[in-house]
Amino acid sequence: MSCKAKICRGILRVFGWTAVEPLPPEDKCIILGVPHTTVWDFFVSWLYYASIGGEAKCMVKKEFFFPPVGWLLRAMGAIPVDRSSPTKLVRSVIREMESAKVFHLAIAPEGTRKPVRHWKTGFHFIARQAGVPVYMGYFDWKTKRVGRGERVELTDDARADMQRIQALYEQKHLVGKHPERYVTH
Repeated sequence: MSCKAKICRGILRVFGWTAVEPLPPEDKCIILGVPHTTVWDFFVSWLYYASIGGEAKCMVKKEFFFPPVGWLLRAMGAIPVDRSSPTKLVRSVIREMESAKVFHLAIAPEGTRKPVRHWKTGFHFIARQAGVPVYMGYFDWKTKRVGRGERVELTDDARADMQRIQALYEQKHLVGKHPERYVTH
């Protein structure tokens, strides 16, 4: 285990968190992050991934990339994105994924920290186009357990897959830092 991994694992423990699963075996994948109710989810998931020896990428709106915050975000694997054109955003992420040797992409399917009933399907399109698996990552503020979760198989039907994924998350009884902001159905 690297020094960085040991430090991150120690920080997680200090705050009462337990890292549950190891890295996915694939060089490229998408890891969902649910429930996303606070900006602190980013830090918990970053510490988790670093503690197991990984380096995940995530998309952050470009408006946050001003000095010194932007420098820190880039160092933590954040990719600045322009959300005004979802199609361009998805295509640019697919290009980055295809050109990299290792690319684990963390995505919050809710798309926001506010409560939403219908999650975004951009991750589905990225995964299908790039031919990469999807894992049902989670951070549970009640039990303080964080992990990559199990692999979920996707079909050609994004809406049906999303309903199934949301139902699987609902069965986990996860609690967000702000529970009122997490809706699964």
